[in-house]
Amino acid sequence: MKHSTTNQRTRRGRGPARRIGRTLALVLPVVLVLSGTLAVTRVNWSGNSSDSVLTASSSDVSSRAVSRAPQDVLRDRLLLELQEKNPGVALTHLQEAVNGRPSLAKHCVSIARALGRAAVRAYGPTRAQAFARPVCDTSFASGVAATHI
Repeated sequence: MKHSTTNQRTRRGRGPARRIGRTLALVLPVVLVLSGTLAVTRVNWSGNSSDSVLTASSSDVSSRAVSRAPQDVLRDRLLLELQEKNPGVALTHLQEAVNGRPSLAKHCVSIARALGRAAVRAYGPTRAQAFARPVCDTSFASGVAATHI
Protein backbone atom coordinates (compact mmCIF):
# COMPACT_ATOMS: atom_id res chain seq x y z
CA MET A 1 0.00 0.00 0.00
CA LYS A 2 1.35 3.30 -1.07
CA HIS A 3 0.45 6.59 0.57
CA SER A 4 0.21 9.77 -1.35
CA THR A 5 2.54 12.49 -0.01
CA THR A 6 1.58 15.25 -2.42
CA ASN A 7 -1.34 16.62 -0.37
CA GLN A 8 0.32 16.53 3.02
CA ARG A 9 1.51 19.91 4.17
CA THR A 10 2.79 20.88 7.55
CA ARG A 11 0.50 23.15 9.51
CA ARG A 12 2.90 25.31 11.41
CA GLY A 13 0.71 27.72 13.35
CA ARG A 14 -1.95 28.05 10.70
CA GLY A 15 -4.75 25.90 12.00
CA PRO A 16 -7.87 27.19 13.76
CA ALA A 17 -6.99 25.47 17.04
CA ARG A 18 -3.63 27.18 17.11
CA ARG A 19 -5.24 30.59 16.45
CA ILE A 20 -7.80 30.06 19.22
CA GLY A 21 -5.04 29.02 21.61
CA ARG A 22 -3.02 32.13 20.92
CA THR A 23 -6.06 34.37 21.33
CA LEU A 24 -6.90 32.77 24.66
CA ALA A 25 -3.29 33.07 25.79
CA LEU A 26 -3.48 36.84 25.25
CA VAL A 27 -7.04 37.52 26.41
CA LEU A 28 -7.34 35.20 29.40
CA PRO A 29 -4.72 36.89 31.64
CA VAL A 30 -6.32 40.30 31.01
CA VAL A 31 -9.77 38.96 31.91
CA LEU A 32 -8.43 37.31 35.07
CA VAL A 33 -6.63 40.45 36.23
CA LEU A 34 -9.68 42.64 35.64
CA SER A 35 -12.05 40.27 37.38
CA GLY A 36 -9.67 39.98 40.33
CA THR A 37 -9.40 43.75 40.58
CA LEU A 38 -13.18 44.12 40.53
CA ALA A 39 -13.56 41.42 43.16
CA VAL A 40 -11.09 43.18 45.48
CA THR A 41 -12.90 46.52 45.18
CA ARG A 42 -16.21 44.90 46.11
CA VAL A 43 -14.89 43.49 49.38
CA ASN A 44 -15.83 45.42 52.52
CA TRP A 45 -12.35 46.19 53.87
CA SER A 46 -13.47 48.96 56.24
CA GLY A 47 -15.74 46.87 58.42
CA ASN A 48 -18.77 49.14 57.86
CA SER A 49 -21.70 47.00 56.84
CA SER A 50 -23.67 50.02 55.62
CA ASP A 51 -21.49 50.68 52.58
CA SER A 52 -19.99 47.46 51.36
CA VAL A 53 -19.48 48.32 47.69
CA LEU A 54 -16.70 50.73 46.78
CA THR A 55 -16.95 52.43 43.42
CA ALA A 56 -14.90 55.22 41.91
CA SER A 57 -17.96 56.87 40.38
CA SER A 58 -19.95 57.10 43.56
CA SER A 59 -22.17 60.14 43.93
CA ASP A 60 -20.88 60.90 47.46
CA VAL A 61 -17.35 61.34 46.17
CA SER A 62 -18.35 64.07 43.74
CA SER A 63 -20.51 65.88 46.27
CA ARG A 64 -17.72 65.93 48.85
CA ALA A 65 -15.26 67.20 46.27
CA VAL A 66 -17.25 70.31 45.57
CA SER A 67 -15.73 73.20 47.49
CA ARG A 68 -17.62 76.33 48.39
CA ALA A 69 -16.44 79.87 47.79
CA PRO A 70 -14.97 81.63 50.84
CA GLN A 71 -17.61 84.38 50.74
CA ASP A 72 -20.41 81.79 50.80
CA VAL A 73 -18.83 80.05 53.78
CA LEU A 74 -18.44 83.39 55.56
CA ARG A 75 -22.02 84.46 54.78
CA ASP A 76 -23.46 81.20 56.13
CA ARG A 77 -21.31 81.36 59.25
CA LEU A 78 -22.31 84.97 59.95
CA LEU A 79 -26.01 84.30 59.36
CA LEU A 80 -25.84 81.45 61.85
CA GLU A 81 -23.99 83.68 64.29
CA LEU A 82 -26.64 86.38 63.84
CA GLN A 83 -29.35 83.91 64.87
CA GLU A 84 -27.39 82.45 67.78
CA LYS A 85 -26.02 85.71 69.22
CA ASN A 86 -26.97 89.06 67.66
CA PRO A 87 -26.35 91.12 64.51
CA GLY A 88 -23.73 93.28 66.26
CA VAL A 89 -21.45 90.28 66.81
CA ALA A 90 -21.96 89.13 63.21
CA LEU A 91 -21.11 92.60 61.87
CA THR A 92 -17.98 92.78 64.01
CA HIS A 93 -16.83 89.42 62.68
CA LEU A 94 -17.63 90.51 59.12
CA GLN A 95 -15.40 93.56 59.54
CA GLU A 96 -12.63 91.43 61.03
CA ALA A 97 -12.89 88.91 58.18
CA VAL A 98 -12.67 91.66 55.54
CA ASN A 99 -9.71 93.27 57.33
CA GLY A 100 -7.96 89.91 57.61
CA ARG A 101 -8.69 88.85 54.06
CA PRO A 102 -8.96 91.82 51.68
CA SER A 103 -10.14 89.58 48.83
CA LEU A 104 -13.51 89.37 50.64
CA ALA A 105 -14.01 93.17 50.43
CA LYS A 106 -15.83 92.93 47.09
CA HIS A 107 -18.39 90.60 48.72
CA CYS A 108 -18.77 92.64 51.90
CA VAL A 109 -21.74 94.67 50.63
CA SER A 110 -23.81 91.64 49.65
CA ILE A 111 -22.98 89.82 52.90
CA ALA A 112 -23.89 92.88 55.01
CA ARG A 113 -27.20 93.29 53.15
CA ALA A 114 -27.99 89.62 53.71
CA LEU A 115 -27.26 90.12 57.40
CA GLY A 116 -29.58 93.16 57.45
CA ARG A 117 -32.44 91.22 55.86
CA ALA A 118 -31.91 88.32 58.29
CA ALA A 119 -31.84 90.73 61.23
CA VAL A 120 -35.22 92.16 60.23
CA ARG A 121 -36.69 88.67 60.04
CA ALA A 122 -35.23 87.75 63.43
CA TYR A 123 -35.62 91.01 65.40
CA GLY A 124 -38.05 93.23 63.50
CA PRO A 125 -37.16 96.45 61.65
CA THR A 126 -36.80 98.79 64.61
CA ARG A 127 -34.62 96.56 66.74
CA ALA A 128 -32.56 95.41 63.73
CA GLN A 129 -31.75 99.04 62.86
CA ALA A 130 -30.29 99.52 66.34
CA PHE A 131 -27.46 97.11 65.44
CA ALA A 132 -26.44 99.10 62.35
CA ARG A 133 -22.73 99.96 62.02
CA PRO A 134 -20.66 101.54 59.27
CA VAL A 135 -19.48 98.17 58.01
CA CYS A 136 -19.14 97.96 54.23
CA ASP A 137 -20.58 101.40 53.50
CA THR A 138 -23.60 100.93 55.77
CA SER A 139 -24.87 98.04 53.67
CA PHE A 140 -26.37 96.41 56.74
CA ALA A 141 -28.62 99.46 57.22
CA SER A 142 -29.63 99.41 53.55
CA GLY A 143 -30.51 95.71 53.90
CA VAL A 144 -32.67 96.54 56.91
CA ALA A 145 -34.32 99.43 55.07
CA ALA A 146 -34.94 97.39 51.91
CA THR A 147 -36.67 94.68 53.90
CA HIS A 148 -38.70 97.14 55.94
CA ILE A 149 -40.08 99.06 52.95
